[in-house]
Amino acid sequence: MPAPERIPTGRLSAMEPAAHPAAPLPSPAAPQAAPPPVTGPRDVLLAEGELTVRGRIQEASNAVLYCTVAYDGTAAACVYKPVAGERPLWDFPDGTLAQREVAAYEISRACGWDLIPPTVLRDGPYGTGMVQEWIEPPESDDEVPELLALIEDEEPGPGWKAVGFAQTGEGRTALLVHADDPRLRRLAVLDAVINNGDRKGGHLLPGAGGEFFAIDHGVTFHAEDKLRTLLWGWAGEPLTEEALAALRELDTALADGRPLAARLAELITDREAAALRARVAGLLRGGRHPEPSGDWPAIPWPPV
Repeated sequence: MPAPERIPTGRLSAMEPAAHPAAPLPSPAAPQAAPPPVTGPRDVLLAEGELTVRGRIQEASNAVLYCTVAYDGTAAACVYKPVAGERPLWDFPDGTLAQREVAAYEISRACGWDLIPPTVLRDGPYGTGMVQEWIEPPESDDEVPELLALIEDEEPGPGWKAVGFAQTGEGRTALLVHADDPRLRRLAVLDAVINNGDRKGGHLLPGAGGEFFAIDHGVTFHAEDKLRTLLWGWAGEPLTEEALAALRELDTALADGRPLAARLAELITDREAAALRARVAGLLRGGRHPEPSGDWPAIPWPPV
């Protein structure tokens, strides 16, 4: 097999002063009571710390601000996405993307998978928004895991799973593949659970320790099927025993009266919560990774 053409995963790092965000922002907001966060140590730092805007991430379509947060002698870099800077979407209620990002983090935690950086909903300089821990990239490109690639063969080689053929210019096509990586496979299950409508390659951030994290979960939890992803390589295959165990734990945690169900009631609608429970039950009943429905584009655009 010819050497694959590596597709870079995401790193939103280009910044400029925050006075000109990608989407309009109001005047700095008066302080408001922060929604109740979960109580992990990183969550407390993000939720309770003093939030200082340092710059703006240019590539984002919504307002995304690079910040620092400091609390009780500890400081960290983070991303702040104010609700006031969200661009309207035709198929999602206005002003709900931040809550959906937090809900995705809660589901990832409930599954026992460290796939999404710590994420909270809180008040900030531009009002309520999502605040998420910043992921520092590796010092060297050699430390970045190879997750996506384009190859000239018609079948993926060992260690890769096929997604589909893509136009690469000048009438040429190439096979889009992703790594047959257990962490990606967990993410494929998580995306099916949260009904992720926008899993692009640029939403996978390599960490400094060789791991990767998934970001940008605003387009999730719709009550209708919206799953669009680059991670179709396992479509129709049996779920792993690990995934089934995580789904059973999640199914229990979503029952009425449980803390997770109460938390999600603050973040998504009753109809969306019911659809979430139905998706988990369906995955457990079928025991397989979902396949494209044919009713909705299976791959997001642009894919990276």
